[in-house]
Amino acid sequence: PPRRGRLRLMGCVLSVAAAGLLVCGKPATASAAPSAAASTATGYADVLDLHGTPESPTDRSFNIFFDAGAWQGYSLPPAGDGVTGFVGPFVASLHDGDWTGSRIAQIALTTGTRRASIPLRKVSGHAEPGYLRRTFAAPGLTVTQTLFFANSCTALVRIELTSSTAREVTLTVDGTAMPYLASTFTDKRDSVVQSFPQSASQVITRLHTPNNASYTTQGSSSGYRMTLRQPLQLQANQTATVYVAQTLLYDARTASPTAVDFAAAWTDNRTRWNGYLKVASRAHRPGLPDATARHLAVKAMETLLGNWRAARGDLHHAGVVPAYSNPDFNECVWAWDSWKQAAGLSLFASQIAEDNLLEMFDYQAADGMVPDLVCLHAKDNNWRNTKPPLATWAALKIYRANGDKAFLRALYPKLVRYHDWWFANRDHMHDGLAEYGSTDGTVKAAKWESGMDDDARFDHATMLRNGKDAWSMNQESVDLNAYLYRDAADLATVAGILGDRAQQTTWQQRAATLKAKIDARFFDKSLGYFLDVRIPDGQFVTTYGPAGWIPLWAGAATPAQAKAVACVMADPHTFDTFMPFPTLAADDPRFAPVKGYWRGPVWLDQAYFAVRGLEHYGFDAQADRMALRLFTHAQGLTGDAPIRETYDPLTGQGQNSRNFSWSAASYLMLLLDPAARQNQQTESSKP
Repeated sequence: PPRRGRLRLMGCVLSVAAAGLLVCGKPATASAAPSAAASTATGYADVLDLHGTPESPTDRSFNIFFDAGAWQGYSLPPAGDGVTGFVGPFVASLHDGDWTGSRIAQIALTTGTRRASIPLRKVSGHAEPGYLRRTFAAPGLTVTQTLFFANSCTALVRIELTSSTAREVTLTVDGTAMPYLASTFTDKRDSVVQSFPQSASQVITRLHTPNNASYTTQGSSSGYRMTLRQPLQLQANQTATVYVAQTLLYDARTASPTAVDFAAAWTDNRTRWNGYLKVASRAHRPGLPDATARHLAVKAMETLLGNWRAARGDLHHAGVVPAYSNPDFNECVWAWDSWKQAAGLSLFASQIAEDNLLEMFDYQAADGMVPDLVCLHAKDNNWRNTKPPLATWAALKIYRANGDKAFLRALYPKLVRYHDWWFANRDHMHDGLAEYGSTDGTVKAAKWESGMDDDARFDHATMLRNGKDAWSMNQESVDLNAYLYRDAADLATVAGILGDRAQQTTWQQRAATLKAKIDARFFDKSLGYFLDVRIPDGQFVTTYGPAGWIPLWAGAATPAQAKAVACVMADPHTFDTFMPFPTLAADDPRFAPVKGYWRGPVWLDQAYFAVRGLEHYGFDAQADRMALRLFTHAQGLTGDAPIRETYDPLTGQGQNSRNFSWSAASYLMLLLDPAARQNQQTESSKP
């Protein structure tokens, strides 16, 4: 696709490059300019606790710093660790994700002809948006180490040495291998290459020094050492800078590192992140202090960018994985996650949002189906089911953020095919209403297709065959058809943006027809709630869950229906719990907020739809009251704890995966979309 060229600016050169492997920019010579460490604090230090050290190669018990689409990440050592350097790297694309090193950029300084050691005392260590920083001191000497990403392949550790007097020091840089992980370190000219059995991946480490000073390299089974051949000449009150550059090559047989402009890399990093932080500064939620809102917006951004992965292997565009903290979510991009992640990313990083959608549609089948997930290795892609159709909604959010009509035009026919696929393959009754299903005829995959794996409303579902590789559950689901209604209405909007008035009218008519069917088929007047309907007898499946408020988010409900649903949502015995919007009514005997995956825990995407649905129909006070507790009652959220996959509605305790992308996207949309009410109410006037 033509957009891939722009993406690849952040990736690796896919050819064996000429000499040097790493082409340096302008040498970072000592200068009289003050250290950048003195002037770059953002006010968002340690939004996430990024301290930790792995006890095994697969240890994911603490948070890891990723950025720029990189597949390798790093952490700050534990707070009491006074040894220089950083923890890492963690390589997400190796096996199911492994720490290949326990320390990078550990330095030793000596002085004089006898090489007397200069002991360094740790002064501080913090994670700021876009970088990790540690500061050390000795009498008359300050050493600052800053780790950040130059691109999706290369991380840089900038080592700044500032002396109060003129002196010369000899610098040694060590890297330590991760114990119990098989790897070898090989000297290759002025680099050290770490290789792994039965893998084409390599980790390459080099130095970039003032005036391109030479250094020796020495690899061993336990790590490597790089030593400057000549001492650094430090001038009084000036800063000398040395870089440790560490590059991950996913496949060293076909790729080599990109050139890194050391002089510009930090400026580029700050420019990009300052753009993100400018957006975060607008965060607001009624009842929440703006400082807290900004803190949470930055945390959500860090979470999404921490799960951002550049194109590698069989992933042809950049994508966002659900959560690097969970090995099951390490190398794959999910459809439903992608739609919601892209919507959140559109608010501050629209190019990544575009790529996240395009990654899924790279694998769209000829009949229009989009697989459930696509992976680093295409053999792992899941074609047993797809996921609910929210791609057009996400695409429109991206367009409204960046005005990229070319993106919308290229995606439009794919979105149309995806919409039509549902009715060709999942409408068992041929009545214009769809069901969740699977390609293999299993109920398990059909439940996956709903996105709600163990939802109580499917407890008694069976499968009905529609045709070759096409099966439906024996119930028409209200949320699916509400999503399809919103999809049709959004396709009408896209057609209008692209100037196709005939198609716009057609989609408006299809949306109006589907809305009428939803209102007539799925609303139980006696219970005041939208419910799934059994096939073929038409009986309601009386399970109160988030599916019942999706018609409000989509704008498919009548005002009277919306009022009744809002009343059910406001009941503390159903959904107005300590942390509101559980995925099963609290008074249901099957309610299991801890052990039930979709039987009670609060999922933030469904909570987002609930809040927007209430706002859509003018229930702003209720929306504000309930939404506020999504922020204030989620344990650790306003501190330095990671954003979780789910939360216990009775206690606010975080559950399941840490650093979860669609939760971050949902929080971000609730904080950074102040025009949502006006936009939603405008949308509700559509068919």
